[in-house]
Amino acid sequence: MTEPTQGTIPSTLTLQVEGMDCGGCERKVEAALGRLEGIGEVSASSVTGSVRIHPQQDTTPSHEAIERILNELGYQLATDDEGDEADAAPASWWQSAKGRLVLVTGGLLALAFVLRLVWPSLGNWPFVAATLVGLVPIAQGAWGALKMRNPFTIEMLMSIAALGALAINAAAEAAVVVFLFAVGELLEGVAASRARRSISALADLTPSTARLMEDGDTREVSAASLTPGQRVLVRPGDRVPCDGRILTGESDLDESPINGESVPRTRAPGDDVFAGTVNLDAALEVEVTRGAEDNTIARVIRLVEEAQAAKAPVARFIDRFARYYMPAVVGLALLMAVVPPLVSTMAWSESIYRALALLLIACPCALVISTPAAIAAGLSAGARRGLLIKGGAVLEQLGKLRTVALDKTGTLTAGTPKVTDVEDWATGQGTQEILRLAAGMERDSSHPIATAILAHAEQLGLSLPLASESRALSGRGVSGRVEGRELSLITPRHLAEQAALDHDLTARIAELEHAGKTLAVLVEGERPLGLIAVRDEPRDDAREGLTALSRLGVQAVMLSGDNARTVAAIGDSLGIEAHGELMPEEKAQRVRDWQAAGRGPVGKVGDGINDAPALAAAEVGIAMGGGTDVALETADAALLKNRVGGIAELIALSRATLRNVKTNVALALGLKAIFLVTTALGITGMWIAVMADTGATVLVTLNAMRLLGYRFSPGNNATTGSASPRYQEATS
Repeated sequence: MTEPTQGTIPSTLTLQVEGMDCGGCERKVEAALGRLEGIGEVSASSVTGSVRIHPQQDTTPSHEAIERILNELGYQLATDDEGDEADAAPASWWQSAKGRLVLVTGGLLALAFVLRLVWPSLGNWPFVAATLVGLVPIAQGAWGALKMRNPFTIEMLMSIAALGALAINAAAEAAVVVFLFAVGELLEGVAASRARRSISALADLTPSTARLMEDGDTREVSAASLTPGQRVLVRPGDRVPCDGRILTGESDLDESPINGESVPRTRAPGDDVFAGTVNLDAALEVEVTRGAEDNTIARVIRLVEEAQAAKAPVARFIDRFARYYMPAVVGLALLMAVVPPLVSTMAWSESIYRALALLLIACPCALVISTPAAIAAGLSAGARRGLLIKGGAVLEQLGKLRTVALDKTGTLTAGTPKVTDVEDWATGQGTQEILRLAAGMERDSSHPIATAILAHAEQLGLSLPLASESRALSGRGVSGRVEGRELSLITPRHLAEQAALDHDLTARIAELEHAGKTLAVLVEGERPLGLIAVRDEPRDDAREGLTALSRLGVQAVMLSGDNARTVAAIGDSLGIEAHGELMPEEKAQRVRDWQAAGRGPVGKVGDGINDAPALAAAEVGIAMGGGTDVALETADAALLKNRVGGIAELIALSRATLRNVKTNVALALGLKAIFLVTTALGITGMWIAVMADTGATVLVTLNAMRLLGYRFSPGNNATTGSASPRYQEATS
């Protein structure tokens, strides 16, 4: 946090705020600070836990006034040191204020049930005590918002519901509602904290130091201090500390942290390199082209923050419900208590009794419990099947998806190259001889292509020869002596420099490369002996998963950072639209373009850091279970079983849960509507009202429990785009 000078804040200030973790928190902070004299604009983000303040030019409010208002709303300002400590050692959930509230209210609720069984004479007093203790921080938040002229918050709704339930002797229900509300608030806080940590984890990709070349000498400096025009040395095995351009040297670079491509790319003088990529083979001299604040990793971080902060949060149903329903019902109850005695012969005692019964019916306890119950059941059903969904808003949005963008490497493909072709061009001893010789040369290498060749040789049970005098040919391949023969295993691009190529071999190389395969040619002297092709092949379940999406009426598109030729080949084999050679920001832009063109809501599926901006930009981001921590944290859902078919299961589960929620809402509000009328007319009284409210709670809870036995069945309805999942009794 930047400290203001002389008690005032500068022209623009970003404050880190603790405890702000939902859309409702953002609206409360923006409304309260926006009324403070001297503030022109306020922008709060629960994702980043920050508030950005733009003061008016003619006057600026004091820092103390801003801090006082935030404290009254229940939030605290965090200093830079506190923020660093929180990132370094995040507290466990039970150590937070919301965690302690959950433990206290849950313990008191359990104790109240025990006391009722052991000492029935205590009546409802244990539940009253549990309700009041849990209600204290909720009521404090409601009172703080009320003082800021924002009366209809979720805290105010919960306070009215709980106190109303106590007033009509429904203390047990009040205690349960307070406990469930505390659990929901805790889960929101945990999710927001994990999202913030996932953003900061991106910065770990860039090394903290760089080897600066200056005046013929090399010294270690902070990577953050690098400026355009400086030169750095990047040794084999080092991460590139900056965005830059190669001046001298040629080497293979692992660019998977940025573009997700499984096969390293050869970079030579004049080529651009990106911060966070890994130099594999030879030393490079690199000229810095972007400062640390504007390199690729920094831009990815900004994209994730901006996309998550700009993502319109789905307002919690209960918050919207309170905004319109509660004022109307409270006003109706007041009219019921006051008007009839004034305009008729109805006794005041009768009108007040009806008003109290009306308030009881209007108490949204059944709705408060039943909607989270359906969501919780849906989330549980998904978790049992390896479908991790981060909250009810995500579960709701999944069922609305119309387009799903999938990464190639590690999502639709296995993520590691495999040998697809081995061809003998000169030995006459067969393909296994070519593979045996090549594997012997690569037996001590960890290069992905070498790993694929060795794995294929091991699968065939080949006995590998020993290679001597082995040496790496920077950016070209390897050479050495095997069984007395001078052999090289090199790329087709450099083949013409060493060997004579006939027309048939040239045509075959072009054919295999057109199919998106990477080639290594085995050469003895100047004579090509054979070739080996590798490619990251589609996963076994890719086609089945894409077919399931099609049956649900969802269009699948591939977005990849890999070369366009490989991406097109994989896309053709899977029968889907494919786009290649995309940087992280370009993937995010494609998602935004589809949203603007009406192809949304859009889901994004990926497994790498390079997918993080697009995962955040999409309405729903889905991470494969084998992906990076950042992808899993940035995404809204994750497939823990790492199956492409899980995407369709997520969507179908969402649609089933939404149907369940709509049924619950209809039951809860339908019963209330009926008994509101009968109570206003005096047909039903307070006891019937209690039974109606309790009965509605039981009905919607039982309906929600049906989701626990949910089984996915995609059906075969590709024309309407509707899923045909069904409820079945779980057998496992």
